[in-house]
Amino acid sequence: MPRSTTSGPSQRMLRVGEQVRHALSETLQRGEIIDPVVENAVVSVSEVRMSPDLKIATAFVSPLGAGDAGAVVEALNRHAKFIRGRVSGALRQMKYMPEVRFRLDTSFDNFARINELLKSPEVARDLDDQNKDKDEE
Repeated sequence: MPRSTTSGPSQRMLRVGEQVRHALSETLQRGEIIDPVVENAVVSVSEVRMSPDLKIATAFVSPLGAGDAGAVVEALNRHAKFIRGRVSGALRQMKYMPEVRFRLDTSFDNFARINELLKSPEVARDLDDQNKDKDEE
């Protein structure tokens, strides 16, 4: 049986990504990072994507209560080695401790934009027209 040409992340990558996400969340929640930019924001780790060799973890974060989300992400990337050391205790079973890279999570902005589009008068009018056509049939 031929394998699929579009391969997504493996089960192992997903499982390890979720373990790294939990470890990062706990580390950030404890407030061990001494940086005024990070201390004044609550950071939510929404997803962690692992590289196929499990050596790079890309963490998508959403800083809440921070004026400049980009500055928080930059600060997290500056402290990535410290965070990697703190997370290592929770990930003892891994052969290599992954390098952590932080990226801003924009998925919530995309959801809000789609929701706004769906509530627009043009879409509501089109939906009404479509429903009228179905009723006439």
